[in-house]
Amino acid sequence: MTVKAIRYHDISVGHRVTNHESKCQHLHGHNYRVHFHCEAPTLDQIGRVIDFSVIKSTLCMWLEDNWDHHFLVYELDPLGKALQSIDPTVVVVPFNPTAENIAIHLVNVVAPKLLEGTGVTLVECIVDETRKCSASYAL
Repeated sequence: MTVKAIRYHDISVGHRVTNHESKCQHLHGHNYRVHFHCEAPTLDQIGRVIDFSVIKSTLCMWLEDNWDHHFLVYELDPLGKALQSIDPTVVVVPFNPTAENIAIHLVNVVAPKLLEGTGVTLVECIVDETRKCSASYAL
């Protein structure tokens, strides 16, 4: 049996998908909902995977502090340097900022650092880009 603690957080983020064949190649943004699915080998002394407030203070607050009301730009985007020069909220990321790549980055890069020492692993991340469209990544 697998038990998960799941919490979501909403952020507003701008991005541009480099080499996109349609309208997402343009500067635009989304109101994302990011779902964090956490697991641990055992429950703690009171029967939890992790307290929901710890998910909030680590993963949710990382989103809030680093990406909310910012603009994500791929480090290889030819517009990246120009965007950085005119807007301090531009965040350069090592991936093309699709919902899929955002989920992968949160699971493989961000969460391991933030949850280090807790015995908890972010095993899945679902990124709702709109109310109708989402992407997920699971270990």
